[in-house]
Amino acid sequence: MAPDKVNSSVVFRLGVLGAMAADLFAARIEEHGLKPKHVGLMVLLDTGKASSQLEVAGVMGVAPSLVVALADRLQELGAVERVRDPADRRRQILGLTPQGRELLALCGELAHAADADFAAALTPAQRARLGALLAPIAAEHGLPAPE
Repeated sequence: MAPDKVNSSVVFRLGVLGAMAADLFAARIEEHGLKPKHVGLMVLLDTGKASSQLEVAGVMGVAPSLVVALADRLQELGAVERVRDPADRRRQILGLTPQGRELLALCGELAHAADADFAAALTPAQRARLGALLAPIAAEHGLPAPE
């Protein structure tokens, strides 16, 4: 039996659609001086799963230097603050500011508006089902559960 075509694989289709969705989201948040990784950092801080720059780098799977650059930009925007860890003065703890929480909420609104455009071919019930189908895959790969 011959292998199925690549375009019928879940990873290929999700990869292509994911790139398209990422581009759409990036365009929506760009006017606020953000890129998707900035939002990813804010989401991670909001979940409380990591707080030091080194922990964040590990969870995000990126170089610590990228976390520093992302945090620098978010600090410029007033969205993130850095505090020295009292237990280890070499560590910097990142936290969302009230302004950061507002910015994250705005990003949520923009993401849901992009969802509506991107998945316009689906009914509301189908969009809900798609979210339910993606939830265990996302959880298995360490993404936080939606609230």
